[in-house]
Amino acid sequence: MSSATVTEKPLVGTIDIVLFASFVGVVLYWFCGRRKKTETVLSQKLVLAPTTRVAQEDTSFIGKMKKSGKCIAIFYGSQTGTAEEFAGRLAKDAQRYGLKALVLDPEECDMEELTRMGEIENSLTIFVMATYGEGDPTDNAQEFYEWLQNDRDDLDCLNYTVFGLGNKTYEHYNAMGRFVDKRLEEMGANRVFEKGEGDDDGNLEEDFVRWREQFWPAVLSKYNIDIREIKRRLSSCIERQFKLVIHEDLPQDKIYSGEMNKLKSYVTQRPPFDAKNPFLAPMLVNRELHRAGNRSCMHIELDITGSKIKYEAGDHVAVYPTNDPELVEKLASMLNVDLDAVISLQNRDEDSPKKHPFPCPTTYRTALLHYVDIASVVKTHVLRELAEYAKDFHHKEFLINITDTTEEAKKQYHDWVMNPHRHIVAVLEDLPSLRPPLDHLLELLPRLQCRYYSISSSPKMYPNSIHITAVLVRWTTSTGRVQKGVATTWLSTKRPKEGEPPRVPIFVRKTQFRLPFKSVTPVVMVGPGTGLAPFRGFIQDRHMQKQNGKQIGDIVLFFGCRKKSEDYIYEDELTSYEKDGTIADLHVAFSRDQEKKVYVTNQMAENKESIWKILDNGGHIYVCGDARNMARDVHNLLVTIVKENGGMTENEAADYVKKLSAKGRYSVDVWS
Repeated sequence: MSSATVTEKPLVGTIDIVLFASFVGVVLYWFCGRRKKTETVLSQKLVLAPTTRVAQEDTSFIGKMKKSGKCIAIFYGSQTGTAEEFAGRLAKDAQRYGLKALVLDPEECDMEELTRMGEIENSLTIFVMATYGEGDPTDNAQEFYEWLQNDRDDLDCLNYTVFGLGNKTYEHYNAMGRFVDKRLEEMGANRVFEKGEGDDDGNLEEDFVRWREQFWPAVLSKYNIDIREIKRRLSSCIERQFKLVIHEDLPQDKIYSGEMNKLKSYVTQRPPFDAKNPFLAPMLVNRELHRAGNRSCMHIELDITGSKIKYEAGDHVAVYPTNDPELVEKLASMLNVDLDAVISLQNRDEDSPKKHPFPCPTTYRTALLHYVDIASVVKTHVLRELAEYAKDFHHKEFLINITDTTEEAKKQYHDWVMNPHRHIVAVLEDLPSLRPPLDHLLELLPRLQCRYYSISSSPKMYPNSIHITAVLVRWTTSTGRVQKGVATTWLSTKRPKEGEPPRVPIFVRKTQFRLPFKSVTPVVMVGPGTGLAPFRGFIQDRHMQKQNGKQIGDIVLFFGCRKKSEDYIYEDELTSYEKDGTIADLHVAFSRDQEKKVYVTNQMAENKESIWKILDNGGHIYVCGDARNMARDVHNLLVTIVKENGGMTENEAADYVKKLSAKGRYSVDVWS
């Protein structure tokens, strides 16, 4: 009994202990679990907080400059890449002088942020602006051009300077650079250094270098940097903007193979098609237009079916060419590189919007074929940097001497590089101790640009194809080398085959080179050689209108070539259009079919009265071709025609012609 009693008491105590322990466990579980949950929520908040802050960061170009400690913004308006290249060189200069600069594309920036430049201490903004066509902004500066036309005066915080790129053979020389400079001043900005202007008809590189030499001392003085340090810094060790990364075992679908922007855009083609997304147009026709002689002129037809590309007669088609594979192989052999190695060039400045100089990752072969210009003459700043790699002292000294800023050095550079058209392969062949790393060459050489051609067809007659008329460019330099035009040589190798036509990357650029809105308006067209191209489209336009029952105005065409039996391109078409009345008057000048040379201007001079009659009756005149000689001569003759037949003074006639241009009745589409 007692043992039973003794046994019962411990049992009761055990139950109490178990119950108590369970209660404590529940309390602890509830407390600890809730605390843990609270901590989890807090930690989640801590994790989310930085993300929220990043989203609220200032992502404007002003914000990027403040974050990276940059005080100089360099904007470029570029159509062919030269202005962009100059902007990059100015940024590299700034780095050498201990300043930090950001190179920017105005198309990718909100230019309203220029009103915030005062937030950056000692800020400076440089505008490197090219002029395109007849005084127009480049495509990437169009929105900036429109923004500058706002009526405002709140840019007093902006310190600026401008360097303009133009061509004196055009009437509106450097119009964009001058407009930017003038408007910024009117909007209250402070010009810190006088505007510079470069002339592509003369020596654009020399003009830029001359302006740059005066510009930087002024800027360094502004920033209280010892000008005596300039030479020391400029002659210091090689400075690289991009670092080389070699990729091992990268999948093929991650490697660029020639695309301009989006990876695999050539595999999966999607409109709209533009400079960053060209259309791979099948080549339907590539036939020779010259009947004899040692020159070649191609008639090319490109299929745009299904591309949604629209064009009008007078527009331009841009072609992305490929470099000569022979030059690529030579370069690789001299520099002892594996062309199929997969590489990237990555910008050392993480804040720069330009992460790579061209699409990366890619192979050396693709970069040399599609992305960098290896066929143009090597510029002074490239030779200057390459000099450091010359193992032969005399080679190094020679390169340093010809890239100096003295007049003697400029003459030497002109004689050794410009006149014989020495491209990078020729330079390396003639200076065998100069063997720079290929990745540095890829950094220094300019981008390979598209080539523009006046479209030589009308969508009224050929809605699904674009025609190109192009002379094959080829000549022998003073060093005995055969220099080939990049685009025309590449196009000449493309031969259409049934079932698998070659493809050409293209896009269309709109122009203001247009026939009058009214089909009855008479027109005069002057186009020797391939200057005939847009007029072929104009004539086809009028021909189709005539076929559809519309009344058309007189077309008077002045065309010129060397010999009737050799290079009278599209002769059958032109004589046919003359017979059916589409062309009212056809005047052809054959410069070499007789002892005394005859040009289109001679034919025009013989028909002064008829030209004046058309102009006096509200007609239009169009000129297409060489800007340096032909277009200038036609312009001068036009002033003479107006003066003599309109009974005006020289000044009055010049003013009359100027007004024709302003009203869109005198249009030119020329090249230098």
